[in-house]
Amino acid sequence: MSLTVAVQMDPIQSIRIAGDSTFALLLEAQARGHRLLHYTPDRLSMQGRRVTARVEPLTVRDVEGDHATLGAIERIDLAEADVVLMRQDPPFDMAYVTATHMLERLPASTLVVNNPVEVRNAPEKLFVLDFPELMPPTLISRDRAEIEAFRTEHGTVAMKPLHGHGGAAVFRVTENDPNFGSMFDLFAATFREAWVVQRFLDKVSEGDKRIILVDGEPMGAINRVPAAGDIRSNMVRGGAAAASDLTEREREICATIGPELRRRGLILVGIDVIDGHLTEINVTSPTGLRAIKRLGGPDLAVSVWDAIEARRVKAA
Repeated sequence: MSLTVAVQMDPIQSIRIAGDSTFALLLEAQARGHRLLHYTPDRLSMQGRRVTARVEPLTVRDVEGDHATLGAIERIDLAEADVVLMRQDPPFDMAYVTATHMLERLPASTLVVNNPVEVRNAPEKLFVLDFPELMPPTLISRDRAEIEAFRTEHGTVAMKPLHGHGGAAVFRVTENDPNFGSMFDLFAATFREAWVVQRFLDKVSEGDKRIILVDGEPMGAINRVPAAGDIRSNMVRGGAAAASDLTEREREICATIGPELRRRGLILVGIDVIDGHLTEINVTSPTGLRAIKRLGGPDLAVSVWDAIEARRVKAA
């Protein structure tokens, strides 16, 4: 099966391939003989029901600093692609939402990964609330009285913007923290959306596990441990990754959410688990594939493409 694969991503010249999951997917697609086309979200257009993009033929190599060759730009109807990978990084803002509206208009013969309707309907810090029994106590609000009542009930909390990403603007706030008023004012002036306020999990110091699910099945994991003096485990914030197996509780979490991920057409998903508590379901541009392989785990790009090709065969 040779497919035409268009990948909507940040400029490929600027990525760091050692940890980039999109690059892992591109390497595997190329190894399977698929034709790769690269474009950035600003080159996506719609006129009537026709969705087009100005794309560049792409060849990739696993060589830092010499990892991509791009051909001449050409304008295509994206309906001509067999697969579109929606892989630009967050923020999940109106530009991101607009891209989902455009991509959902492609015909069923073009498989968009992940399903753009469900990407739009399942922002990671809200979708997770469909499974409150798996989570720590969590409040979504920008109402000061509600947040203060939540802190009184649960003590120390983690506070972060609802549509934040990469560990940016994540704070630990104690019940009687004298900085809370200033932090509330800062958040109110900076973020228009509600915020996530969550009971703080002390064992985050032992790691925040990223588990990759492919078509609803857990396929691999890494444990990300925060740097000394930080609560954020994201590797872009200095967190250190280590190989990890799944606990019985983590398998229970995956078994609970897996059927819903499959139903929604969310082929590649990364969930975050701290001390047996589900904290996020990442559906926009999940990462972790290269780190899992580097630490001795499976090459999950293979599993993702197996799932994509199986869906293509089923749809044909």
